[in-house]
Amino acid sequence: MREIEIAPGVLMPMIGLGTAGLHGAGGGRAVLHALELGYRLIDTATAYGNEHEVGAALHSSGVEAFVTTKLRPEDAGREPSVLAASLRALGVDRLDLWLIHWPIGGGAGVPSWQALLAARDEGLVRAVGVSNYSPAQIDELVAATGEAPAVNQIPYSPSLHSPGLLAEFAARGVVVEGYSPLRRTALNHPALRAVAEAHGVPVSEVVIAWHLAHDVVAIPRSADGARQRSNLAAASLTLSPTDVKAIDAIAD
Repeated sequence: MREIEIAPGVLMPMIGLGTAGLHGAGGGRAVLHALELGYRLIDTATAYGNEHEVGAALHSSGVEAFVTTKLRPEDAGREPSVLAASLRALGVDRLDLWLIHWPIGGGAGVPSWQALLAARDEGLVRAVGVSNYSPAQIDELVAATGEAPAVNQIPYSPSLHSPGLLAEFAARGVVVEGYSPLRRTALNHPALRAVAEAHGVPVSEVVIAWHLAHDVVAIPRSADGARQRSNLAAASLTLSPTDVKAIDAIAD
């Protein structure tokens, strides 16, 4: 599995499993199946209400995985206790990545960002970042603390492609992680179908491989074992520059 360095010595797999909506025994089985297939990035959040299920699946699998969870905006000011609860639920001593789930009160949430940095410095988290932040909001965090988020998790897909936005995050040293890459994509688009047919793979694999071609981490959510396998197979699909250009044009 291809990885990307998000902080010194911290490598993040570029395809992972999104777990929003995966609850109860069925949700736990879906996460466990993904781990057994070879997924090594699992993305959850306090707001998803499934950290216990994710933790149980991690324990049952017996494998080491890169685990991300997120701080709810309404938990601002309670960061240490929320992190402690997430660690207990997940059954781990340290998170790989902790994100602020949404801008807090419409602003950057500098106090919460300082709390995440403190947790990292205490060794409770390997890397910290944000989700759904604009470049301007990231600049506010940097201005206050001198440190940019390692990752910004945002909705991303061919229809949302913005080279300018990717360049802005790259200039700040921020890795982009795209959520809902398939839900936000018209899978019947002629450009996607043509590339998929040329490679003999499903369109979904093409979309995820396209994310990787732009150094965007992809975390599709699926409870279906066959779709999980297909999504992960995108790691072995190499798109040509012509393929990538054709898909880029969908957003034009």
